[in-house]
Amino acid sequence: MNFTKDWFFDLETRLRDAGLDSDSQSFDEIKENLLNPKKLNSIGFASQAIYVILAGGFSQKTAKLKHTQIMDTLNRGCCNLYPKLIELFNNKNKINAIIKIWQNQDDITNGYYELSDLDSRLLYLSNLPHIGKITANHLARNLGENVVKYDIWIQRLGALHAGNTGIQIDNKKLNNEIKILCDNMFCDLELKTGLPRGYIDVVLWKAAQNKLIKI
Repeated sequence: MNFTKDWFFDLETRLRDAGLDSDSQSFDEIKENLLNPKKLNSIGFASQAIYVILAGGFSQKTAKLKHTQIMDTLNRGCCNLYPKLIELFNNKNKINAIIKIWQNQDDITNGYYELSDLDSRLLYLSNLPHIGKITANHLARNLGENVVKYDIWIQRLGALHAGNTGIQIDNKKLNNEIKILCDNMFCDLELKTGLPRGYIDVVLWKAAQNKLIKI
């Protein structure tokens, strides 16, 4: 596999033509948000956090559907949130995390934007309910930070880019050696495409997930 500019833009075109150009936002929205990040209000911030909590382990279609249903319930200001939300999404840990984030959205949002450097912001996000280190990167990217989510697809691509397909990959714990390989891949593609790595990440992830890339 040749990680060329033409190869990347062909993947992007094929995803767009197939209507697969989205995460929680469309490709164009993701790109614009990375190039010109905007400060979200507390509801927007909580909504993004809730989406990535739902997305872990589920298809994008399911995550988007459940996210819409849950946000509708939260925005109506319903009492007794837990039983109403558990009917929509039967995962106690995730629902408890969603309620905690929603009920503390102002403090959580303010705490994030008070931090000025990326490392501190990523650490802050990783300590939110039901959001660990890898999911923190997903949330940060959706908030406009130019970072990548080192999921299993990206780790495999990083190893493939380096010609090191024999390296051991553990999706539950990011190996620093693999992280370096992934970062090298993103540096290479940033130079070739002129695009932010956060956007390159979502295109590669969607392409691998939909088997446009054979890994």
